[in-house]
Amino acid sequence: MHFTFLLAFLEFSRTAVSMSGASILLFLIALWAAKSDIAQARGLDKFVVLSNLCFALPLAVFGAEHLSAAKFIQLGVPSFVPWHLFWAYFVGFALVAAALSIATRIQVQWSGLLFGIMMFLFVAMMDIPGALAKPGNRFGWTLLLRELAFGGGGWLLAATAMREQGRGQGGRRGVSILITVGRVLIGTAAIFYGVETFLHPLGMPGVPLEKLMSEWIPGRLLIGYLTGAILVVAGAAILLARKTRTAATYLGTWIVLLVLFVYGPILIAALADPSTAVKVEGLNYFFDTLLFAGAILALASATSRTD
Repeated sequence: MHFTFLLAFLEFSRTAVSMSGASILLFLIALWAAKSDIAQARGLDKFVVLSNLCFALPLAVFGAEHLSAAKFIQLGVPSFVPWHLFWAYFVGFALVAAALSIATRIQVQWSGLLFGIMMFLFVAMMDIPGALAKPGNRFGWTLLLRELAFGGGGWLLAATAMREQGRGQGGRRGVSILITVGRVLIGTAAIFYGVETFLHPLGMPGVPLEKLMSEWIPGRLLIGYLTGAILVVAGAAILLARKTRTAATYLGTWIVLLVLFVYGPILIAALADPSTAVKVEGLNYFFDTLLFAGAILALASATSRTD
């Protein structure tokens, strides 16, 4: 009887199970790859060296979601694109491959660059038309800026990897361009999110989408307004290239703490819910926000300490 129940749980929750399993596996791989950097880092730099982990973990989770729920994911492929199911699986495998590359820091100059290009294509094909179709819907613009920030984060990881390889003069120019693009995209998203958080302080902090903070979370208004202030101030500093590394370090650290102490309990509650939709929503909110934190920390890592 218990075995039958377990089979039923895995059948109806296979997407949530695969996403959770991917997160655990990638966490162990990324943590092992970063263990020496974590041990050597001091202060908030311990968060900065986690940029690859914070970035790779969500990619593995979303890749698992694409592979386990491809028939549902294909519904989001634009109608003018052929072979919907093929692209759902293709993106799933691409995300898993990018996650492994970034977690282990192998060929990140290519995985980060290609992931950024993929995100910018998504923005051009889906997010921009969606936002323009309903310009008064703030969530459409939130998603558009989120995908741009994700793509910018991928390019920042690629820039860091290229710089570590000691490219020549042409390579240094390419690194500078990638860092500038990533900085502008992340700074713009942070300012927009900060303003939206001030206007809607009870929403989930970090990436202000539809979901509201649970009523049992203490100090919801304080968390909202404080997050809005940090986003606006850090975003302005990043956009203006003033103390970029410091601003990105503090902002990225704050978002990671929100993921752990605000999104974490909500994720646990979602996974305990019998509904697969609730489980998947909780996983998506948690890892979307962690990916945003990873992009910000990637900016801190890519920026010179003398900035």
